[in-house]
Amino acid sequence: MTFYVVYIQEIHPSDGWQLPINETDDIVFAQPTSMDERVEAAQACTIGLKLSIPMLLDEMTNDIDEAYAALPDRLYVVDAEGRIAYRGGPGPMGFRSDEFEAAITACLA
Repeated sequence: MTFYVVYIQEIHPSDGWQLPINETDDIVFAQPTSMDERVEAAQACTIGLKLSIPMLLDEMTNDIDEAYAALPDRLYVVDAEGRIAYRGGPGPMGFRSDEFEAAITACLA
């Protein structure tokens, strides 16, 4: 089984709905207008969160975000046949780690 983080558009950009905690934590990015800017923001995310999971980037057209209703963040399990085996609620409040783990276990069985 392979895990990925898919980086989508900024949910709290400095030129949009910026949260005070982002400013306090010095996480301040404008909404990227080019793939280079999205790459820069994604790299900062990877480093800041100390992620070891590979990160994929959504296109600037936000096709993945829209297809998977990913905003603000969401957990998915895709089975070996490419079918969605689990779709979590919008995060972080909709995250149900027990359901997510059960879906992963079921796919591995």
